[in-house]
Amino acid sequence: MDTEVEIKFVKINHDEIRKKLLNINASLLSPMRLMRRVIIETAELKANNAFIRIRDEGDKTTITYKQFNELSVDGAKEIEIVVDDFQKAIDLFDRAGLKYKSFQESKRETWKLDDTEILLDLWPWLEPYIELEGPNEDRLKSVANKLNLNWEDGVFGDVMVAYQNQYPNLSKNDTVANLKSVKFSDPLPDFLK
Repeated sequence: MDTEVEIKFVKINHDEIRKKLLNINASLLSPMRLMRRVIIETAELKANNAFIRIRDEGDKTTITYKQFNELSVDGAKEIEIVVDDFQKAIDLFDRAGLKYKSFQESKRETWKLDDTEILLDLWPWLEPYIELEGPNEDRLKSVANKLNLNWEDGVFGDVMVAYQNQYPNLSKNDTVANLKSVKFSDPLPDFLK
């Protein structure tokens, strides 16, 4: 499996980050776009802190096995492949008996500085955040420093670490993956109130 080296910074003003990205000569790879995904979980996957994600990224569709061995800069492991059809991929897993648990929307803008991606993310009911993904921790620290982000303020894990930061009363079992639909047009769910 590949190791993802990444960190999230929550409650970030995207307009301010864009200005900083331009000032450090980062390149905009993809403007803000809608992304759709489904999450597949089984008892065995959950026991391994893992899930399968099928995601329409706007310019490609990916299927990813994602596993969090620990909540750290390099704790995420994944296997990812590109496929050509979001709905057919969902149908394939469905026919194999792996129905999705949650359909989710988000928005993402992708920037690049040398070998590091800077991802500006928006999710329903959540303040904007960014994710830095690169080859190693030192490189991420360097980019965070250029963006005037305090490394100690960073969080590690999937999107739920951002939700838990904004909604501190959430338990480990309170997750958007438990919701059948996570769309920008959906009302705020009770467990986030």
